[in-house]
Amino acid sequence: MRRALLGALVVGSLLLATVGWIGFRGWQARAHLVNAAGLARELSAQVVGGDTDRALRTLAALQEQSRAARGATSDPSWRLARHTPVAGDDLDAVQQIAVAIDELARQAFPTLLRTDLSSLVPAGGRLDLARLTAVSAEVSQANESVQRTRRNLAAVPADSLVSQVRQALTDLRGEIDRLAGLTTAADQGARLLPPLLGVNGPRRYLLVSQNLAELRATGGMFGAYALMQAEDGAVRMGRQGSTASLGRFTPALKLPAETRALWTDLPGIYPADVNLTPHFPTAASLYREMFRRKTGTTVDGVLAVDPVVLSYLLKATGPVLVPGGVPLASEKVVQTLLNESYQRLSVKEQDEFFAASAASVFDAFFKKNVNPRVLLSAFDRAITERRILFWSARPEEQRTFGDSRMAGTLPEQDTVPTVGVFLNDGSGAKLGYYLRPTANVTVGACRPDGRRELRLRVTLRSTAPRSGLSESVLGLGMAGDPYTARTLVSVYSPAGGAVLEARLDGAETALGSGTERRRQVATASVDVGPGAERALEVTLLTAKTGVGQAELRLTPTASPWTTQVHSAPSCDQ
Repeated sequence: MRRALLGALVVGSLLLATVGWIGFRGWQARAHLVNAAGLARELSAQVVGGDTDRALRTLAALQEQSRAARGATSDPSWRLARHTPVAGDDLDAVQQIAVAIDELARQAFPTLLRTDLSSLVPAGGRLDLARLTAVSAEVSQANESVQRTRRNLAAVPADSLVSQVRQALTDLRGEIDRLAGLTTAADQGARLLPPLLGVNGPRRYLLVSQNLAELRATGGMFGAYALMQAEDGAVRMGRQGSTASLGRFTPALKLPAETRALWTDLPGIYPADVNLTPHFPTAASLYREMFRRKTGTTVDGVLAVDPVVLSYLLKATGPVLVPGGVPLASEKVVQTLLNESYQRLSVKEQDEFFAASAASVFDAFFKKNVNPRVLLSAFDRAITERRILFWSARPEEQRTFGDSRMAGTLPEQDTVPTVGVFLNDGSGAKLGYYLRPTANVTVGACRPDGRRELRLRVTLRSTAPRSGLSESVLGLGMAGDPYTARTLVSVYSPAGGAVLEARLDGAETALGSGTERRRQVATASVDVGPGAERALEVTLLTAKTGVGQAELRLTPTASPWTTQVHSAPSCDQ
């Protein structure tokens, strides 16, 4: 009896000592982890901003804290405690965060700080393709490390963490997402720019300007184009013209059956309607073929940008003069192109001005000396917002882009259930500049069949005046009142999902319907008068999923969307 009691006391003492040791190590780990997360977030911002001197000092401090955090969560007692039923999940999550931050500190950040990102931007009107190829492996290694860390951090279950660690994780995830955007852009650029810019022979591309004042699903009507010619890293701007000059095509070009069912033959007849579909490869290939038939020139791809992209690039290049002496500056270019030009220029002059503006900004991008990180940040922001889209006519290059944002593809599979809201002008006018859109989606309960219900609310508010706009802006006035914006709002279900019902301002509304790339599509015609706001509420179903999150994919507009996603617990919780 005495021996059993003595044994129990020894075991109990060992347990208490182990618990006390884990508690002490947990306190150490939390302190180091919060410090390391803050330093990693700070360092990421410095890398993106190009502050190398401060970044080197921050890296040294981060490596010290991350090494201590990893050490505190890797001893035998901690490993044993990770398998306990009560605290095990929390301890496991803390160790995952510590490992992820330490790998960033030892692998990704040192590689990024060693890499000469100036290789990714032109100098003297030419991109040094040999130098770019030389740094490609380092850029790819850094990106792979950042993406791996991003995935590992995303997999950490944050709900049960203590508030201080949970907030540090949330903040760190946001900053690493930003960093991952920059490294992805740099990696893709390092791999793709040499062939795209003519390392193996000359290339020709169409640079098209999306006019956000007349909305289309990918952003705006393709209003103007410029022919770009690339060879051995140098880019030269060639002929420019308006989409209207390409005319109309009868018989219509062949369309995918789903596109034709949704939009009749319009995308195959009118170059301005090729992007009624949100799937950019379809729009770009149609425009390329129309250009070939009209001009006899075959191009290797299509690059689409909008005035908001130009505003981002102008932050890197500084103001640019358009032929004719009109200055374009970052703060005013959107207003200049989408509003003021319609008040003072004829239709023909507007098209020429749009084409010349895009060409001048990209010409400055190649010829001016710019900060590479500022430029990469501008590209990253534009790509993240889907304002720069590129399609290559060469299948092997196009496959490299996959379902990336820059490719503008409408994926046939979702990692997270994604609802699309795409806007097409139905007024025959240029009133899109005055629209202020919002979109909110709420994830509903888990259903017995494994699907989830989503509730979407889209609002459109018009800031258009009641008088004083030019005929160029008012256009055809197909809504009746020329100051009323008619917008075709197409709601795309998640892949494999469905659209159940829709109400406009609380009342049932007629819907056009169809499918595109494994998504059900419902389209409502929404008229918004000056100063008015309309609300479209749609109920959707996901495919089978346990995920409690949802994402939105939206038409880029002149004024950014206001969005909110209300998530729910996963179905296995």
